[in-house]
Amino acid sequence: MSRLLVGPFNRVEGDLEVSLDIVDGRVASAQVNATMYRGFEQILQGKAPHDALIYVPRICGICSVSQSVASARALADLGQVQIPANGQHATNLILATENLADHLTHFYLFFMPDFCRPVYAARPWYAEALRRFAPDRGEHVRAATAARQRWLTLMGTLGGKWPHTQSIEPGGSTRAVEAVERVRLLARVREFRSFLERQLFGASLETMTELASEDALGRWHAQDPLGSDFRFFLTLVNELSLSKLGPGPGRYLSYGAYALPEGGYGLPGGLWRAEPAQLEAMDPSRITEDATHAWLSDAGGPLHPQQGLTVPDPDKAGAYTWNKAPRLGGEVIETGAIARQLAGGNPLVRDAVTRHGGTVYTRVLARLLELARVVPMMEAWLQDIRPGEPFCVPSNLPEHGRGTGLSEAARGCLGHWVEVQRGRIANYQIVAPTSWNFSPRDAAGIPGALEQALVGAPVIEGEKTPISVQHVVRSFDPCMVCTVH
Repeated sequence: MSRLLVGPFNRVEGDLEVSLDIVDGRVASAQVNATMYRGFEQILQGKAPHDALIYVPRICGICSVSQSVASARALADLGQVQIPANGQHATNLILATENLADHLTHFYLFFMPDFCRPVYAARPWYAEALRRFAPDRGEHVRAATAARQRWLTLMGTLGGKWPHTQSIEPGGSTRAVEAVERVRLLARVREFRSFLERQLFGASLETMTELASEDALGRWHAQDPLGSDFRFFLTLVNELSLSKLGPGPGRYLSYGAYALPEGGYGLPGGLWRAEPAQLEAMDPSRITEDATHAWLSDAGGPLHPQQGLTVPDPDKAGAYTWNKAPRLGGEVIETGAIARQLAGGNPLVRDAVTRHGGTVYTRVLARLLELARVVPMMEAWLQDIRPGEPFCVPSNLPEHGRGTGLSEAARGCLGHWVEVQRGRIANYQIVAPTSWNFSPRDAAGIPGALEQALVGAPVIEGEKTPISVQHVVRSFDPCMVCTVH
């Protein structure tokens, strides 16, 4: 057996190291290390509750809206604030704008450039991969970067700026959308739709969402295997067996994405179990955080976030990361677009996961299909806005109480839990998507989702940064700064 330390990873938000035990050319076990400590949960103690809306977006520069939405929901729950319909639509639009920008960034800037590495130089598609996806200079990378820039200008109208958008409040969105602005926003959404249909998919978004099985996807792909960038990805999946690489724990959690004024979610939540294939109701009271192998105090054992403890213990024996180990009813789960699409009933993703499990292929597939599914939702939300009606209501928060804010960031489940005493924050705990996916072992010694997914990954002799490990890590798209908040 040999040991290999991989990291820090490039093209990752924050610092990440992975320690691998290699036996007979494959990963036998893995430990994932989030190497920073930032302490936002301690910074928030003693602050006025509304101040959280200033601090938490600064946890991260690429998913700051997600933090704002979760925090605003926690405060709304604390004060029992009801958001008007316009405020809900505007919040969903702001959140979706950030999430879809993240999906586009992941595919074009983080994931696909790995296929331009010299290890693939002998492949027949390598020259085309370089032309499209070479970092900084690939034609399609540059086009996607320009599309992303234009897409994010939506934030100027919807929220004033991005990142660290400050229009999101417990009572809705403070930036009302006027009738003429709604027309301009709709035009920008349709411009983004055009880019997706022309370059990413090579087909209408409706065509993509109507593909109901892998057989149907295979027939569509076979029409032009290297045509669009999505078809190019599917060709790589078939040739490199990405459908077998990086199997996860088989349990997928979503809190539900894009809350609707009439109740429910645009993408309903739940816990999807692969065996047997079924959707269960999600019970947030069953969430715990285990700090056994974190450089944090584990006094009291695994705790629900509402009673959570975040106290550094950098010399703790047996610890190897600053990340706690979130569990749902004691079980390891995976979160992300794959969980949202499974819980939300996407037939193609359900079929693909039934056949292959949660793998590099199905994780990226779910993110791309989510682009196709959410853009039409955004068009509908814009049409449903009623200019002149309220977008936000006052939020008078109590001097004492607790609140929970659950939301979906691009990478998956994001939860904020706040306790207020005497008008000040007494405790504030955050469980981010990468906290779930990149968790360490728990007290029972059970590895987290990525630690499990890396087992069995091939390592070519002499590799210092194994390409298979790169693909698996990228498929989860880690945001380490959110993990260590």
